[in-house]
Amino acid sequence: MEPLTPLEQALHAARALVLADLVAGDVAEADVVSLVEDSVAQRRWWVEQWPDGVDYVAGLVAQDVQDALLERYGRWPLCPVCGSGDPHALDVEPELGPDPHWVCHKAGVKVAAVGALGRAGGGMQSS
Repeated sequence: MEPLTPLEQALHAARALVLADLVAGDVAEADVVSLVEDSVAQRRWWVEQWPDGVDYVAGLVAQDVQDALLERYGRWPLCPVCGSGDPHALDVEPELGPDPHWVCHKAGVKVAAVGALGRAGGGMQSS
C-alpha cells in the first residue's frame, strides 16, 4: 500500500474532525455524512488547483457542511455558550486559514477547535 499524500492526509483529517463535531451534536445521520463526503470531494479538486491551501481544508469542509445543513435542516452547530436569547450558530474562524475554531461572535469567544465540539458541551443540535 502506498503512503498517503499530504493532500489525502489533510482530507482524511478534515473528514474525521467534521464527523466528530456532527457526532457530538447528534446529527451524523447518513444524509448528513453524505454532505461531508461531497465537501471532501469538492475540496480535493480545490486543493489540487491551489496546493498551498492544504492547511485550510478542515475549516473549509466545516463551513461547507454548515452551509449545506443550513439550507436543508437549520443552523448548526448551535452556540452552547449563550444561554439566553435567540439560538444562533457558531462560525468557523479563520474563514480561510489553518487551525480552525468554532467561535461565538455574540459572546466574542472561541468555543472549540473544529473536531472538538464534544468537549464544549451541549446545545449542538440544528434548529
